[in-house]
Amino acid sequence: MRTNPAGQVGPNAILQMVEALRVLSGPEALDRVCAAAGMPDLVENLPDSMIPAQDALCLHRAVASELPRYAAHLVAQEAGRRTGEYILKHRIPAPARTVLRNLPRRLAVPILLRAISRHAWTFAGDARVLHHTTPPMGLVIHENPLAMPGCLWHLAVFETLFHRLVDRQICVSHPECCTDGAGVCRFVFYQSRPAPE
Repeated sequence: MRTNPAGQVGPNAILQMVEALRVLSGPEALDRVCAAAGMPDLVENLPDSMIPAQDALCLHRAVASELPRYAAHLVAQEAGRRTGEYILKHRIPAPARTVLRNLPRRLAVPILLRAISRHAWTFAGDARVLHHTTPPMGLVIHENPLAMPGCLWHLAVFETLFHRLVDRQICVSHPECCTDGAGVCRFVFYQSRPAPE
């Protein structure tokens, strides 16, 4: 597995995972996962600023190791959804949200991809993030510091943003992942079925 443990990521990589665990799996599972991640006092000491990427990765890995597979997937997806909702509320100004929602999809997708790549510290820390606005449109995270098999947290973050701001028919695939030995995590955005513009 190739990841870059150096650098920092936004605190939501931990905060929203903790909330998803609390809601979906309960306090006992939350305590067990935090202990397995090497952060037994995490709930009492939640971060309010940038955090080491390695801390967030340890928590994400502990979710995968301590919960049944299906439950771990649900928690990762819910944490990603919550992170996307946080970004919508606190990182994208209301006028920009309105503009994006009223633009044709062919214009809104490239704009949102550029915005996401400019604020990549939230989900990729100081990793290099590139966006491609010509088909196939997508994002590439080089040496993704939070890479997990399937990157379900990242997928949920991106899908939440695109569903809320562009089109609920947009899907995100993850054809290449750092956990498979690749140097990058690649995310491709596509339309699941034709929709009028």
